[in-house]
Amino acid sequence: MDPIRDTLQRLRETFRAGRTQPAEFRAAQLEGLGRFLRDHKQLLQEALAQDLHKSAVELEVSEISIVQTEINLALRNLRAWMRDEQVRRNLATQLDSAFIRKEPFGLVLIVAPWNYPVNLTLLPLVGALAAGNCVVLKPSEISKSTEKVLAEVLPRYLDQSCFATVLGGPGETGQLLEHRFDYIFFTGSPRVGKIVMAAAAKHLTPVTLELGGKNPCYVDDNCDPQTVANRVAFFRYFNAGQTCVAPDYVLCSPKMQERLLPALQSAITRFYGEDPRSSPDLGRIINEKHFQRLQGLLGCGRVAIGGQSDESDRYIAPTVLVDVQETEPVMQEEIFGPILPIVNVRSLDEAIDFIKRREKPLALYAFSNSNQVVEQVLARTSSGGFCGNDGFMHMTLPSLPFGGVGASGMGSYHGKFSFDTFSHHRACLLRRPGLEKICSIRYPPYSPRNLRLLLLAMETRSCSCTLL
Repeated sequence: MDPIRDTLQRLRETFRAGRTQPAEFRAAQLEGLGRFLRDHKQLLQEALAQDLHKSAVELEVSEISIVQTEINLALRNLRAWMRDEQVRRNLATQLDSAFIRKEPFGLVLIVAPWNYPVNLTLLPLVGALAAGNCVVLKPSEISKSTEKVLAEVLPRYLDQSCFATVLGGPGETGQLLEHRFDYIFFTGSPRVGKIVMAAAAKHLTPVTLELGGKNPCYVDDNCDPQTVANRVAFFRYFNAGQTCVAPDYVLCSPKMQERLLPALQSAITRFYGEDPRSSPDLGRIINEKHFQRLQGLLGCGRVAIGGQSDESDRYIAPTVLVDVQETEPVMQEEIFGPILPIVNVRSLDEAIDFIKRREKPLALYAFSNSNQVVEQVLARTSSGGFCGNDGFMHMTLPSLPFGGVGASGMGSYHGKFSFDTFSHHRACLLRRPGLEKICSIRYPPYSPRNLRLLLLAMETRSCSCTLL
């Protein structure tokens, strides 16, 4: 007996029966998800405190409220999103109906990470349920306490005929990927993303890959160093730096570095006190493996701020490194911890060249009092997302798509983009059965006159069409 196969078969039968299609059913699932968040906020807070030492404020801001906002948005707009989207027609189809129908893919697999185990597990689920899919949810086994809540409590709030959770580590994930799904949504590292994409290719399954990368942060000489330090420190050390869109390194001139270092020290002290280890607002590294990896990165360059650590508590102080070389490990891998390297550049052009030599990042940040400088960084680089003069605030807008490009991922979600990601956009044209005399101009034997009429009939003002 294969329990995974049996589960997938059960969900497929539900989907084929059309149970998930009605708007009322989709809304009921979303409402159930919202009740889960409200009823068990305290339970989730305790789980996240055990997994990541996450404060109540960080929980509310980055885990609970952002998911609840997406649920509310989907409930308000569900029928509008589901509605057929009328499109422009050419002369040949003026009497017909042309539209895009949003259909669920069917059986969807969502593989979630450990760093924001509520947010990054449930946000894709909102889109998948709103789009009318059946879902297999694979929460991360690394955030053990949160995984337990999601596995034991969440299913009580959703219809078990169209929803299932699968627990376990890489082995169980590998077993899941041997089966055929209609869509796979994965959030995690580029290394595992390649494995997921290879497995999906065997079944020609479409994927969304939300990966990571090294997110540059350019700091121009023309800006207030304390304002920059406040914002960079907040977003770098939020969740102990275990954030895929955190600023991963700073690019600035030696002159700005001299001004920025005392400002960063001031910000860190104000945020976390003289002894950051005792602060209730600073998280911890998720496990021993990641702690050891980060401990090794502390040997890169020179520690200018912080650098203290305690293995027994999985604590690493908010740290700033200087004199960092591009070839060192801290500049070769995504840090995913409370460590911020500063790399010196002599000009904006050199900073942009440095960014463009590397893989396209998930996010890119630029600080300057000059709009022209920010615009130049935006215009001359490519990244999944961009924010000028702040950290990852662009993620808080459901009106903006969130996703990577190139090595940082493919596909996007948040807000309506989540609904669209989990929907097949079906091109539909409903033609009249009559009017054969008009249609006959396209039939052989061909003639120059009929060709001119046919091309005229196929023209539209907004697009050019190709006769296949």
